[in-house]
Amino acid sequence: MRTIRPFTRGHSIRKLVVACVIGLSSAVALAESIVVASTTSTEQSGLFRHILPVFSKATGVEVRVVALGTGQALDVGRRGDADVVFVHDQAAELRFVKEGFGVERIAVMYNDFVLVGPAADPAGARGKDIVEGLRKVAAANAAFVSRGDRSGTHAAELRHWERTGSGDKGTGYRECGCGMGPALNMAASSGAYVLADRGTWLSFKNRADLEILVEGDTRLFNQYGVMVVHPERHPHVKREAAQAFVDWLVSEDGQGAIAAYRIDGEPLFFPNAGQ
Repeated sequence: MRTIRPFTRGHSIRKLVVACVIGLSSAVALAESIVVASTTSTEQSGLFRHILPVFSKATGVEVRVVALGTGQALDVGRRGDADVVFVHDQAAELRFVKEGFGVERIAVMYNDFVLVGPAADPAGARGKDIVEGLRKVAAANAAFVSRGDRSGTHAAELRHWERTGSGDKGTGYRECGCGMGPALNMAASSGAYVLADRGTWLSFKNRADLEILVEGDTRLFNQYGVMVVHPERHPHVKREAAQAFVDWLVSEDGQGAIAAYRIDGEPLFFPNAGQ
């Protein structure tokens, strides 16, 4: 049963001039396309397949997505090989902006992480405490698949392991250096535990006997942010078209499109622009 609920910190939408998105200037219209470096979770969950056609229809701007782990997506932005970065590791995002690679970090949406594992739960990890769950996985030397790819999910996983205080992940810990979908496939085929974002989990079909074992811990909160790559670093960045995409994401239309994306009636992401 899903336990995540919309946070009650207010849901005021960022007050931006959305007219520049709907009534594009000729400069934006002529840009034709932008590159967005984003995470495997936004791609593999199906979110982009849902929202990008809506954006392109409204603006005439096409979007090409490069889906990588968050760390790699930020590296793409640092090199100037993308116009926008849309990821989920707030500390890394703020460093990106502080170092002058991004214009501004803007919150877009959130969901949560879940600890997934075999229904029999041989480590006894089931509950609402992610740190205690990981301690039990390590103590049992249970199989655990780590993304190991510098993604936002990998960064979150490492933070939770650090909170266990022991540094011991057990002999069953393995890094795949892969995206969320392949990591879930590995866990399904080997009966392993894995930390997953809820969006990818909900869209994942090859579950075998995997199920959610730990959810509802506030430390599993998973925020996504978006940034235009700074044109002062990379003058070729299509700033107007890129800003049009960011403005649309945080507009009522964009936030509504995100909220409307559901699987079997269940939302995968909760819009919270301006938070």
